Amino acid sequence: MKKLTLLTLVIISAFVFVVSFSTQSQAQKNSSSSSSRTFQLPNSAVKIDENIYKLGKAKDKDGKEVEGYAIIHYKNKGAKNGSAKGVRNQCYGFLAEGAKWKSVEPWIVNPANIRGITDSFAFNNLTANIAKWEDAADGVLSNGSGVDILGDGSITSSFLEADTVSPDGANEIYFANVTDSSAIAVTIVWGVFGGPRTQRVLVEWDQVYDDVDYNWSETGEADKMDFENIATHELGHSVGLNDLYTSNCSQETMYGYASNGETSKRDLNAGDIKGISTLY
Repeated sequence: MKKLTLLTLVIISAFVFVVSFSTQSQAQKNSSSSSSRTFQLPNSAVKIDENIYKLGKAKDKDGKEVEGYAIIHYKNKGAKNGSAKGVRNQCYGFLAEGAKWKSVEPWIVNPANIRGITDSFAFNNLTANIAKWEDAADGVLSNGSGVDILGDGSITSSFLEADTVSPDGANEIYFANVTDSSAIAVTIVWGVFGGPRTQRVLVEWDQVYDDVDYNWSETGEADKMDFENIATHELGHSVGLNDLYTSNCSQETMYGYASNGETSKRDLNAGDIKGISTLY
């Protein structure tokens, strides 16, 4: 009986060790999948405007020559005085006039992060934020007749990498350590931005959210970056809209700076709606 009891204890102890080791390994894998990853613009990136970098030219998956741009979203700075650059002083602007999506492609997110944003929240919130832009593309909210622009998404645990040299045909979203500690998030867009407007087109977008230098919230906590607030802005770049930096446009979702606890950019403003509906 004693031998049986001792054997049972050994088996139970071994089982507990295996389960504990497996749980720890999975936790380490989940945390390292974001915090140990680093995103950095290549040295060849050229700053061409406030917070916008040109990545150069490359071939897309179909062999078409395209250009890449990285738009960096920084923590709040003072707005410039005056009216917005762009179309007739309206509070909207484009990466390039006429450069938009002409085909619908899926997107993928690896939601692993070290700041407590759950997988389901990240995916569902990104889906809802995309729906805001698509709903507004006809100029009228909640009328059930928007435009399908960015397609459907899915979750993955696979390694994702934003494309800074050439597009790989995948639209990817993930958390990582952005080496520029002032950068909240980075969106990269590839497309044809020059030539006749009718031939301009977007072909790929990637996004990176910094979960090392910034804490994130699902509920608008005062000392954290609100994920919905930032993601709605970043997705504006994905559909082809540019940043705004002037004081009269500071209430637009596409205003180029953000602050902890801010939630007002979750909802599209008049300029955002006018911009997306004009482009599409």
